[in-house]
Amino acid sequence: MNSIQIRTMARDFILNEFLPGERPENLTDSTELITDGILDSLATLKLVAYLEKSCGIEIAPDELVPENLNSIAQIANFVQSKQAST
Repeated sequence: MNSIQIRTMARDFILNEFLPGERPENLTDSTELITDGILDSLATLKLVAYLEKSCGIEIAPDELVPENLNSIAQIANFVQSKQAST
């Protein structure tokens, strides 16, 4: 999966699950998902489960940090690095 595919997939999931009715252009690649309160701890776990299933990766508990999951861009970079290491 390339970065654009991952970004699109993550954005669509977040919009559908956590921001229903929000305009897609309001969720940019740099929107801070955790810091801005879009993702709480349960939403983060739901996103992680989705990423694991959809992208064929395993995310360790110590990887559940804002540096990996706080924006669409960070999610895409993180998923690509996980895919490259498998």
